Amino acid sequence: MLKPLLLTVGISLIPGIVDAETLTLGVVPQQSAKKLARLWTPVLIYLSEKSGHQIRFATAKDIPTFEKRLANSQYDLSYMNPYHYTVFHRSPGYVAFANQKDKKIKGIMVVAKDSEVSSLQQLEGQGLAFPSPAAFAASVLPRARLNQDRISVRSRYVGSHDSVYLGVARGFFTAGGGVMRTFNNTAPEVRDKLRVLWTTDTYTPHAFAAHPRVSSETVAQVRQAMLDMTADPEGLALLKSLNFKGFQRASNEDWDDVRSLGLDLLDGLIRNKQ
Repeated sequence: MLKPLLLTVGISLIPGIVDAETLTLGVVPQQSAKKLARLWTPVLIYLSEKSGHQIRFATAKDIPTFEKRLANSQYDLSYMNPYHYTVFHRSPGYVAFANQKDKKIKGIMVVAKDSEVSSLQQLEGQGLAFPSPAAFAASVLPRARLNQDRISVRSRYVGSHDSVYLGVARGFFTAGGGVMRTFNNTAPEVRDKLRVLWTTDTYTPHAFAAHPRVSSETVAQVRQAMLDMTADPEGLALLKSLNFKGFQRASNEDWDDVRSLGLDLLDGLIRNKQ
């Protein structure tokens, strides 16, 4: 299997599954690789034990690099944003098997807590921070609203949600895009300097999806381990660390709400791989 070249955190072999298939789970880099590894590695150790397959954490230095790795089939499994899923389901064929339980995703725009800005209209001509052009809730949806309202801004793409929050808190940008989960997970000393200005409509959340090379049996075993977490105190504690209530089964059609937006931001990346 192809493996990601950078920022892969290995999980030591777990007794009883040393001969099992090893899978990489690529997590979209909404936050720093160090923070994501700290949050996700214990979860993947747990899922490895329960599913019978070694699952290794992987990410990328920024979201555009993550997108290229998805296009190049470098992750066996992936936790990707809703728009990413609609793109990389088409090519190279990732198939959703789970998503977050009782969750809809919505973007937010944040400003400094002491900012005088109280409406989107007051952002006219200002410098705004976004994680990347194709970050769905944190970038695509807010920018679409700004365009719809004919509010002209200067957009800067800073690589991650954490960088957005830090940039706004330090006064480098008037406002920035994110999502509530990463906002709640950001460092308290940064979060306490910010307030939410505006929120988007809600959509189907991030997908857990498998590359076509991963067998349906393996996918089913991983998914069942995820579904069973809410019945286990240890699993519940791990879910809480991610700010998740649990997981649920998902199918490709669940993301038709995102497809209805007609986005084409990454079509060039897909065409170049065909």
